[in-house]
Amino acid sequence: MSANQVHFYTKPECKLCDEAKAMLETYQLMYEFEVIEHNIEENNQLHEQYFLKIPVVNIGEVELDATELNMATLDDVLSEKFKA
Repeated sequence: MSANQVHFYTKPECKLCDEAKAMLETYQLMYEFEVIEHNIEENNQLHEQYFLKIPVVNIGEVELDATELNMATLDDVLSEKFKA
């Protein structure tokens, strides 16, 4: 994984995923990173791994699932990972 990449695990027609994507887009204005989007419905292994957890955001060694994903947590992790 590249140092400036955030991996986003999602699926179509997922309201929580849409909200998480909007949060990531907001933080892209403050921090320089690329969002790599993974549709779990296109990969059986990802579907099995993330189906009950999406949306999931992976930032380096940190993985945030739907239960942990909010603006405050994202800001903490992104500011640590992509410090200016």
